[in-house]
Amino acid sequence: MGSDEALILCSLLLLSAVSYNGGLAAAELEGIAHHQTAALLEVDASPSLARKIPETLFGLFFEEINHAGAGGIWAELVSNRGFEAGGPHTPSNIDPWNIIGDESSIYVMTDRVSRFTRNIVALRMEVLCDKCPAGGVGIYNPGFWGMNIEDGKTYNLVMYVKSPETVDLTISLASSDGLQNLASVTTIVAGASNWTKMEQKLIAKGTNRTSRLQITTSKKVVVWIDQVSLTPADTYKGHGFRTELISMLLDLKPRFLRFPGGCFVEGNWLRNAFRWKETIGPWEERPGHYGDVWNYWTDDGLGYYEFLQLAEDLGAAPVWVINTGISHNDAVDTTTIAPFIKDVIDSLEFARGNADSTWGSVRAAMGHPDPFPVKYVAIGNENCKFKFYRGNYIMFYNAIREAYSDIQMISNCDSSIIGPLDHPADLYDVHIYTSDAELFRKKNTFDTISRIGPKAFISEYAVINDRDPGNATLLASLAEAAFLIGLENNSDIVQMASYAPLFVNDNDRTWLPDAIVFNSWQQYGTPSYWMQTFFRESSGALIHPFTIASSYSNLLAASVITWQNTKNSILRVKIVNFGPDVVNLTICANGLQADVNTTESSLTVLTSSNSLDGNSFDNPNKVVPVASVLPNAAEQMQAVVSPYSLTSFDLALD
Repeated sequence: MGSDEALILCSLLLLSAVSYNGGLAAAELEGIAHHQTAALLEVDASPSLARKIPETLFGLFFEEINHAGAGGIWAELVSNRGFEAGGPHTPSNIDPWNIIGDESSIYVMTDRVSRFTRNIVALRMEVLCDKCPAGGVGIYNPGFWGMNIEDGKTYNLVMYVKSPETVDLTISLASSDGLQNLASVTTIVAGASNWTKMEQKLIAKGTNRTSRLQITTSKKVVVWIDQVSLTPADTYKGHGFRTELISMLLDLKPRFLRFPGGCFVEGNWLRNAFRWKETIGPWEERPGHYGDVWNYWTDDGLGYYEFLQLAEDLGAAPVWVINTGISHNDAVDTTTIAPFIKDVIDSLEFARGNADSTWGSVRAAMGHPDPFPVKYVAIGNENCKFKFYRGNYIMFYNAIREAYSDIQMISNCDSSIIGPLDHPADLYDVHIYTSDAELFRKKNTFDTISRIGPKAFISEYAVINDRDPGNATLLASLAEAAFLIGLENNSDIVQMASYAPLFVNDNDRTWLPDAIVFNSWQQYGTPSYWMQTFFRESSGALIHPFTIASSYSNLLAASVITWQNTKNSILRVKIVNFGPDVVNLTICANGLQADVNTTESSLTVLTSSNSLDGNSFDNPNKVVPVASVLPNAAEQMQAVVSPYSLTSFDLALD
């Protein structure tokens, strides 16, 4: 069909669109009070006019916030496993550990006797009773708001003990009140002055979602206990990650992983900032630290190495966020920043160095002889406003550039706001948290940004809404989708984007809303999570020019891409309807290089009866994408776009 004929046909289709219901049954439309309006979307799919989207456009940002890692994706079930959370001065608080028995039968206190020099605190347990109660006395750990123990599953226990006398210790998994025994094993601790590493496998004979780990004995004795770990045997690829949560990340097909924060990297004070060297090596030797921004202890089992491993498992490029000697409340002067710079260069050698290099050999000893391909370094987080940032930044930039010339460096100074940067950078960081209406308006933010200079990395975006505080709603996700559509259309200047925060443990809802909500055994995606599934094929796809004509166009956002699945090329038209009207949409695709295969074409819609609907543990699928066949798929076609919806039309091309 010639271009003139196509234009005439599209015009005729548009004229008839107002009365077209897209194949919906009359009963489905009956009683709907929404107005109807028409829109014409014309796309030129000619290869000569297409532009390739960056391979890295959409990815993930992980921050240790909301117990996203400790008690979250990191599958360790014991909280405060090394008794270090109370600090190095003893006696100290051992929360959440507690005693089984009473003060007449057992006495516990922390003691600086650990075999591990970097975390010197251990627990001294003195049993006082000659005739102890049935079941013995001891200590228990409830984990992170209860351990999820499931029938038939195996749990790996590791702990270090010593006692001057031989003693039987019973390790068990029990209900939160101790009455239901799910698994139990008794082991003999030989009387000795040296620490002994004990390893046991516990197989659950029942399910309890709020279980605890117990260590008990009936003998009057003194026992020292340290570094107690309990993990499910079925972690993702055996790498220590909670499988069901990692599966949700894999479903987004992320192209990069920004880690480990955020404010978590900075700390309120530098003494509590993330220190990568203290998070590598054997887990027993990691001192852990208190994250003073989000106010909880982490044993740093999820450390620098594990983040690199996670990026590899996800098939995502690592984006390493470094501390620039700046926290929220103190900072290092540029004249004394050299130790921080050396620390970062060492971190890159750990990731990228040969297995026989100083730090590469440490990585190899941890089980990964091949380098990790770190090619992005974010120099700080939200530091642009601080006095020493620019001076410190240039020192980091020059040192990294000299050592690793291929690394892309990311400045904290947002060029879209302040204009051209006064320092060199490959990308600049943008953080956007605002209302749904404002984020929808920001979909055109990058239309007029200069194409000269560094690219944009929108490393944190989300709707924070006054109309429904704390909940990720359908309306919020539609504003976010419109914003991402704007990034797609401007992906010649925008290179990367990621939602934030990614996770929230339902027991620590410090920052809301979030993409994924979980507890010890359940998880669900919010509408903001499901919205991102519409963009998982965008990175590396071709984007096409289009026009959209409608009196309602100020409430619409659209993009058109072509991507390849295992069978076909797919022309995908995404459209956000951010308003209350039904849109009778006419799509005219010109310049196609193949015929439309109706059988393989599909329609996917994210919507709900109320724009403020969200998901919950009680109703996790209230707002999720619904896919169906697209029987009228063609170069020129008509369809209905529901009010307050995100719709994807996938035209399969043979």
